[in-house]
Amino acid sequence: MSDPREAAARYRAQQRAESADERGPEDAEAGSAPGVAAAVDRAAYIETAIQVAIRRGEFDDLPGAGKPLEGLGGHHDPDWWIRRKIETENLTGLGPPAIMLRAEDRDLDAQLDALGREADVREVLEDFNRRVIEARRQLQGGPPVVTPTRDVDIEIAAWRERRAARTTVAADEAPAAPRRRRFGIRRRT
Repeated sequence: MSDPREAAARYRAQQRAESADERGPEDAEAGSAPGVAAAVDRAAYIETAIQVAIRRGEFDDLPGAGKPLEGLGGHHDPDWWIRRKIETENLTGLGPPAIMLRAEDRDLDAQLDALGREADVREVLEDFNRRVIEARRQLQGGPPVVTPTRDVDIEIAAWRERRAARTTVAADEAPAAPRRRRFGIRRRT
């Protein structure tokens, strides 16, 4: 079943295209603009096709229908598309240093908590600070590096506190050792 409006739009577009072909290049130089008319007809045809599809319900049940668009109310970030691509593709190690350092800074506490020795924590923090300072000094363009450096002594003290809290919680949650039964030995009374 064809929609009459769609058929009419196709007919008008076809008639104008045929008349533009019949006029030839001499008429185009004389002042008529067949290219403009064809573009207007194409736009009208496209608009009609969209309206027909809406009436048919072809745009119903699209993902995100009725929901606000993401990121419209927040602050403007000129590199939003890079961040979104990195997040959706789960890419690691790619992107401008400013974005990569922000992401690493966000996950740095969890990375430090996985370490067992203070010397390793100090080494990771010093490496992170070195890379932040190096990224600030580079003039390669891209977004500015706004990631702060970390105070190594304060971070080590916080790491110690988190570690001590984890060990006390683990000791409190550990179940009491079950009594072991000895099989094969009977007690006589």
